[in-house]
Amino acid sequence: MATRKPAPPAYVCTECGWTSAKWVGRCGECQQWGTVQEQAAQTGILRRVNALPPTADRAARPITQITTQDAPRRTSGVGEFDRVLGGGIVPGAAILLSGEPGVGKSTLLLEVAAQAARSGRRVLYASAEESPAQVRLRAERTGALHDELYLASETDLATILGHIDDVQPQLVIVDSVQTVSSSLTDGAAGQPSQVREVAATLIRVAKERDLPIIIVGHVTKDGQVAGPRVLEHLVDVVCHFEGDRQTSLRFIRALKNRFGPTDEVGCFEMTGDGIAEVPDPSGLFLSQGASEPGTCVAISLEGRRALPVEVQALTVPSNAPNPRRIVHGLDSSRVAMVLAILERRAGVPTGSLDVYVSTVGGVRFTEPAADLAIAIAVAGSIQMISVPRTVAAVGELSLAGEVRPVTQAAQRRSEAARLGYEQVVDDRSKTLRAALGDIRARNSTRRPDHDIPPF
Repeated sequence: MATRKPAPPAYVCTECGWTSAKWVGRCGECQQWGTVQEQAAQTGILRRVNALPPTADRAARPITQITTQDAPRRTSGVGEFDRVLGGGIVPGAAILLSGEPGVGKSTLLLEVAAQAARSGRRVLYASAEESPAQVRLRAERTGALHDELYLASETDLATILGHIDDVQPQLVIVDSVQTVSSSLTDGAAGQPSQVREVAATLIRVAKERDLPIIIVGHVTKDGQVAGPRVLEHLVDVVCHFEGDRQTSLRFIRALKNRFGPTDEVGCFEMTGDGIAEVPDPSGLFLSQGASEPGTCVAISLEGRRALPVEVQALTVPSNAPNPRRIVHGLDSSRVAMVLAILERRAGVPTGSLDVYVSTVGGVRFTEPAADLAIAIAVAGSIQMISVPRTVAAVGELSLAGEVRPVTQAAQRRSEAARLGYEQVVDDRSKTLRAALGDIRARNSTRRPDHDIPPF
């Protein structure tokens, strides 16, 4: 009688479920490294799941009979954070906050915890990366001390759950999910299996107790949330905290939100006393003083918020065979395209000049709506023409030299009018040449001490 050979072990990707007959270092489906693990051998025993009748409070009901009064939003005390969340924190919500190291995630959440404590809610801040003394030092510096704010330094999930039972908080912050481990799962903290187990347990506690939990997540070198992709699927809200290390400006965006929109942006500023809200950041991206040649203001759209951003350009003659193109805060490929359109469609020579283009305040402005402002700034620098402070430009340029409309143009014009801009140059000027001529004829002042031809 022939013996039956045991089935070879199967290897499964923990990210996407791709299977392989042998171990490989990189998943063949999602191209992630180190996610292929050996699957447990099949025992051959098939178990049957018996149906259980639901309890009265968990019985299925028509959707028209379900009210939202059981889940009122509670303000976090930080207006810009509430804006991104859709108006406040929903009881039982699981919120994931990610960001690069040192961007200010812990500082922001410590401020949220302090504001919630001042409003009369008990908060548990479980830090797995810092000791309570270290968190206390930062709280003293930022003014986040309160008797209703409880600190715990734990890396074990069971101990954190014990703190929740003991403190009975109304808000829990876990910093961070990659440094907490569970004894029920093999592996070190931060591995995909540990991250899944820790996140699933915390989310289950949040749903059972209507307890909002904010979880801090690390990011990879590509800016993605570290750990298994299922982490982002499990939570209700995914927020990303971003900012340039060279500037004090910080933005928080909602990448996923089951309770509100995902197109809102919160603006903060890092100061010596902690983090401060910036409800109206319109003045952060504009230079002070009189208008100079080579500057133009564009209206950027960050989520639903329209912001004026000043684009500056400087052009100097170059003796090198390949002139320099230095870009900061803008898309370098779009700047190169705008320079080509300027030379071919508007007759503004740029091929023999070093061109430096930048934004004010360190803000990144990569949407196509910046095309027209870049063109006006570069042309103004070449021909020594200054655009008045009362003029803004919004428009996308086509390769044919046409000025194309941009998204939410009416909101951009409305914001420009609110900030005192008397004229907005946009797609109503059909071509780039016409837009430059319109500025030259009605709004610009030309320097008399040169012989460069006008637009």
